[in-house]
Amino acid sequence: MDTVFIGPSHRELLDQVLDKWSLSVLGELCESPCRFNELRRAIPHVTQKSLTATLRRLERNGVVEREVVSTRPVAVRYRITPLGKTLRPPVDVLLAWVSESMPAITRAREAFDAREEANP
Repeated sequence: MDTVFIGPSHRELLDQVLDKWSLSVLGELCESPCRFNELRRAIPHVTQKSLTATLRRLERNGVVEREVVSTRPVAVRYRITPLGKTLRPPVDVLLAWVSESMPAITRAREAFDAREEANP
């Protein structure tokens, strides 16, 4: 496997796409388009401010699109873009790795913490 250089712009994009709320938003939007309040209900701990900022970042990066629906009152619906759909497979691989590796990670954390407590 070739080594991939992760420059500042790569790191910024990864930070924006893989952060706590982005993953939750993308998970919801991969299932179906949602209005803002539907997303808030589906992601209970996200604040309105955080959700707004997350959606704007994802929209700016071309991963999510915002659609104005001509209803009364006017509504806004968010959906994942074709580019955004390409994120699903690598994210699923990362989530599977986390699930499989969590017992080993927990043991490593406990061993580290025990060493830190023994040698303050």
